[in-house]
Amino acid sequence: MDTPTHLARAQWMSLLAQAEPAELAQAMESLTPPAAATTWLRPPQTGLYMLRGRVGGTGPQFNLGEVSVTRCSVQIGERIGHAWVRGSNSHHAELAACADALLQDAGQQPQLQAQVLEPLRHSLDQRRATASRKAAASKVEFFTVVRGE
Repeated sequence: MDTPTHLARAQWMSLLAQAEPAELAQAMESLTPPAAATTWLRPPQTGLYMLRGRVGGTGPQFNLGEVSVTRCSVQIGERIGHAWVRGSNSHHAELAACADALLQDAGQQPQLQAQVLEPLRHSLDQRRATASRKAAASKVEFFTVVRGE
């Protein structure tokens, strides 16, 4: 397996899963293949996934809690796309799986990078910056005043 291609796919799958469903639907509006060209290998299924954590990042693992996820797999032509998204939005999972399959085609990849991935990446960066500013605004710094006795 080609490592850079594998890493690129993992990155775009992560971006598609973290995208706002409405933004992904808008970006994929003109690119979604016709229903006759798609074969659903695994229709959207919603289930639970156990989140695990470690104290301090190095301690023993513990079960943190469960999160609902929706997964699906689609075949478009000879390409197979997969998606796992948090929550129960089956349309989001379908669009992400279709985008994954289409992005595997080297001929369509530049157009999809520009039309789908870059706007989604920009939106995600903006959401993260907003959350960061909001958290920074609530930051409290403690200090100690030393008395001169």
